[in-house]
Amino acid sequence: MISKATLRYIRISPRKVRPVIALVKGKKAEDAISILYSVKKKASAILIDVINSAVANARRIPGMDASNLYVSSLIANGGPQLKRFRAASMGRATTIRKRTSHITVELDANIGKEPLDSLGAAPAESKKIKNTRVSVKVNSKERQAIIKKPKAKESTRTEHGKKGKE
Repeated sequence: MISKATLRYIRISPRKVRPVIALVKGKKAEDAISILYSVKKKASAILIDVINSAVANARRIPGMDASNLYVSSLIANGGPQLKRFRAASMGRATTIRKRTSHITVELDANIGKEPLDSLGAAPAESKKIKNTRVSVKVNSKERQAIIKKPKAKESTRTEHGKKGKE
């Protein structure tokens, strides 16, 4: 059984959250929280709240043991951006994008088991396709067109990027 929790419109860039996510993905929920307490990043405090929420959601499911939960999926997607402007040189304005994140956590209790399909049964093994080579026949005119590509002109630029003879 999967327990979910989402936190949306958080004022932190997803790029700053993803390295912290990599530390706890696949770990037990209790271990993940203890790891996040030792990380000195803003994202760690946010992830602690989301994981605690997912654990609380799992406790509401009958028959779910909260001690066996592990982080099966942890995703930080980008949310809407707040666009602000700052004065730049020569009377211009530049855009400042204040990014937001949507963080989704899924906790699962199926440690060491195969994932189940929607009916609760283990999926059948899919047929594996062997790597095969595909041969393409090309006539002589096409082969010559492929071989005789126009050469790029040699650059006459010097070290400093100015044109000149060497």
